[in-house]
Amino acid sequence: MMSTDKMSRAVGIVGVGNMGGGMARNLLQKNYAVHVMDIDRTKTTALQALGATVHGSANDFPAHAQEVIVCVVDSEQIADVLPTIGGDRVVILCPTIAPEDTERLAQGLMRRGIQAIDAPMSGGPLRAENGTMSLMVACSDALFAQHQTLLNDLSNQVFRISERVGDGARMKLCNNLLSGINLAGAAQVLALAERMGLDTHKALAVMQSSSAQSWIAGDRFTRALGGDYAPRAHMTLLAKDTKLALAMAAKAHTACSLGQPAAQAFTDAASQGYADWDDAALFEFFRKK
Repeated sequence: MMSTDKMSRAVGIVGVGNMGGGMARNLLQKNYAVHVMDIDRTKTTALQALGATVHGSANDFPAHAQEVIVCVVDSEQIADVLPTIGGDRVVILCPTIAPEDTERLAQGLMRRGIQAIDAPMSGGPLRAENGTMSLMVACSDALFAQHQTLLNDLSNQVFRISERVGDGARMKLCNNLLSGINLAGAAQVLALAERMGLDTHKALAVMQSSSAQSWIAGDRFTRALGGDYAPRAHMTLLAKDTKLALAMAAKAHTACSLGQPAAQAFTDAASQGYADWDDAALFEFFRKK
């Protein structure tokens, strides 16, 4: 087993976009030996300048990088990546995917002698970089204890969900469905405030200091009202996540009627030119309707 000395602890990260890149920078600052791969060479080159080692495949990660964080977009990308991860490793699955996909992928890894930690993340790139994002962790108690040092270095908000792989994914989809509802509601109400001639900055300030407060509205619209729609989380991500959450709810025979219009709003906005924008651009979508 590897040393717990971070100076000699190596970690692999597959997918170093907004969240994966934030995690890589966080671990580099904490003196981990970080090994990365991504199809976007601009992402890996930037991290290489900070001290990360770049690889063309996860199969090239050194043997002592026993923990491999997978931080790609969806289950299809994960399925493409996992066959390239070999050796005696533990795979930490961080993307937002369907619980049944998490279970299926983890079972496939186990058949190859590789253990999986179900650990979806939430909070955005800045919080990934400063170690304050949330991790929703589901795995055996023994596996959790074995890798708790890394999990705690990734996040100061590690939520121990259960020992059942897939429950992390379930919790994340519940979280993201509510996030989508909150964001869609705030975007529509801010568009209403603007239509009535109210100052949107003041409207947001009132909402964030009153009963309408939500973290995602403050995070997104503080930037958006200044015209900053650079994608920290693309519109397509919440379109995907809310759709997955509603499918999960249907399998649980639960009607999430408030989630339906929110999910449709993200889907419609993505199809009408906002797919590559930050999800805060839902405000632009509503104000132009």
